[in-house]
Amino acid sequence: MRAEGAETGRFCGRSFSRQEVQWIKDLLAVESLSRQELSRRVCRHLGWVNHAGRLKEMSCRVALLRMDRAGLIGLPAPRHPGVNGRVSRDDLLIPRPERPRRVELGSLRLELVQSAAGARWYRALMRQHHYLGGKPMAGAQLRYLLWSEGWLVGGLGFGAAAWQVAARDQWIGWSAGQREARLEWIVNNNRFLLLPWVQTSPLGSWALERVARQLPSDWQARYSYQPVLLESFVECDRFEGTCYRAANWLCLGQTVGRGKLEKGSSPVLPIKQILVRPLQPNFRAVLCP
Repeated sequence: MRAEGAETGRFCGRSFSRQEVQWIKDLLAVESLSRQELSRRVCRHLGWVNHAGRLKEMSCRVALLRMDRAGLIGLPAPRHPGVNGRVSRDDLLIPRPERPRRVELGSLRLELVQSAAGARWYRALMRQHHYLGGKPMAGAQLRYLLWSEGWLVGGLGFGAAAWQVAARDQWIGWSAGQREARLEWIVNNNRFLLLPWVQTSPLGSWALERVARQLPSDWQARYSYQPVLLESFVECDRFEGTCYRAANWLCLGQTVGRGKLEKGSSPVLPIKQILVRPLQPNFRAVLCP
């Protein structure tokens, strides 16, 4: 259902009315729920599901957390507090070879993270070696590890697409209504890491090409639909994006460096390349029905 009333705010791609936020506050006041239980109740009450009919629990949890931080609701304390990207005592230590390691492309294996052990390796990899750390992703997501003969050499993470990107949206050619209805068909590559001691020049493009072939079926198995477009944002001051272009990603331009809540004209965030990779030749027909 969708309550009527003035909009309070947009969180994780969904606008929440004052009545909806008040319903959440009233629920918290009368029932003792975990954050997981709360997200399920909210999704069911609001009919917040993907096109396959599955509850969008991850998006809801992040939306509730952002409402809490904005002072709109008061969430219960987490039952299993996270470490917010810091190295945890239960983190695995990523083994480092004594000298730079060259790997053969034929030895590489891309593993979809599906087990608790794989999740620990992925968290440790990002917390210890990615400049953005191991912050959790919002919404539907898949994570991958890259192995070579028992050695961990990298990882990739995919999650919810950016809500609004002028260059991307103009290139797709969709309306605001189409974007709101079909955004979940785009998946964002928000983490890509190759360990610094691995020396194989085409490794980056190999990994990006391999995951572009594997991800659609993996996403189908987990979420009951296949995305049609990948996107990524590469900080210009840190990287050139060469491996993306070598893997047939298209550069659509650069961001302007303004956050989604920033009203001024001066950049406040790093300038990033906007990169996309179609997964189906008819992606525009899917995104702009």
